[in-house]
Amino acid sequence: MPTLVSKSISYLKPLISRTPNYYFSTTMSITLQSPVFAGNPIRSKTPKSSDPFSPTSAFQTLKLLLSGQTHFQDPSPPKFKVLPFIKGRPLAGSTGDLVKKWHLGWLSFGDFKDVLEGSEVKLTHDLLVYLGCKSKEEEEEDSVVYWAIDVSEGVSLVEKLGSKEFCFVELRTLMVATDWADDSAMSDLAIAGHARALLEWHNTSRFCGSCGEMLVPAEAGRKKQCIKDSCKKRVYPRVDPVVIMLVIDKENDRALLSKQSRFVPRMWSCLAGFLEPGESLEEAVRRETWEETGIEVGEVVYHSSQPWPVGPSSMPCQLMIGFFAYATSLEINVDKSELEDAKWHSREDVKNALTFSEYEKAQKTSAYKVDQMCKGVEKGQNLASDFNVESGELAPMFVPGPYAIAHHLISSWVHHYQV
Repeated sequence: MPTLVSKSISYLKPLISRTPNYYFSTTMSITLQSPVFAGNPIRSKTPKSSDPFSPTSAFQTLKLLLSGQTHFQDPSPPKFKVLPFIKGRPLAGSTGDLVKKWHLGWLSFGDFKDVLEGSEVKLTHDLLVYLGCKSKEEEEEDSVVYWAIDVSEGVSLVEKLGSKEFCFVELRTLMVATDWADDSAMSDLAIAGHARALLEWHNTSRFCGSCGEMLVPAEAGRKKQCIKDSCKKRVYPRVDPVVIMLVIDKENDRALLSKQSRFVPRMWSCLAGFLEPGESLEEAVRRETWEETGIEVGEVVYHSSQPWPVGPSSMPCQLMIGFFAYATSLEINVDKSELEDAKWHSREDVKNALTFSEYEKAQKTSAYKVDQMCKGVEKGQNLASDFNVESGELAPMFVPGPYAIAHHLISSWVHHYQV
């Protein structure tokens, strides 16, 4: 973790290429190149179907490998790497160094088959989901195709992989444990989020909504199709759009922040809500703000977006779409069924709530616990609660950490970026 002069972190609009995930801005704050869970390095583009590492070609190679074939004509097929999940938790390991950096538990296809030997999981081609690839030029070795698989039925795999110092960790815990200045960890988090979203979608989309028949994977798990000949309906991965907005009182230089009963003590955040059928994003911002706080909104300005694959399995990938919303009324009337409280806060108070030291402490604490889990020290503990350790002892209030779009909306306003 580099030493920071400023306590603000904001998104960088994609103006420059070949830069790390962060940079020092002219105000000496760190700016992220991509929001957390975005910037996935293995799915930046889809290869043509004729390429050996395209979903279609890779899936045919996969079926041949599962049938026992090991010799192929030139050109040789790409290497396969597999990332197992159990109940939405990816396999992870830790480097064990001083900064306790974690990494995804990729297994070669051969090693993965060996691990499954004698377990409760029977490997079939329809269980594996295509994630993406890296060409020979990108990998500087052989081309690699990446797959994800849900092995939740393989109870014995936890102990088997644990002996190799791997463990299945909640994605939220990995999110907090990620050092946002570490390109590799940020990339791993984006890959894990994409994989979890796809696998959870497969687990919850088992039957056709038109005829009730079974849905089966197609195109290497990138979509599903009804098995009934007279139907054959195709179903694609679900994305749930959510508007999230920082409501601003421009005249009095204040921002509206809210808190919910599920929040940890002293945490305040932006308003948010799901998009409803038949409304625009701007309409959703105005409707949700009025419904939850009674505040009327006029101008709505887009800021940025963020995939959010750490919600419930019924909504495996929300897309958070961030806005600044300018209030035209100021009297707050809180809907207690939605919020615990909502208040106007001055720019100075909100600036003080960007308690960077708490986020850094949370990151180091969670990374250390992931390391301990992988070593079997805290085996079996659910570390999802580590998401809460960003609360500190000194600050009277704080806002979500740099892994959340709410942080970047708030930080941008506090430091007059893009407002």
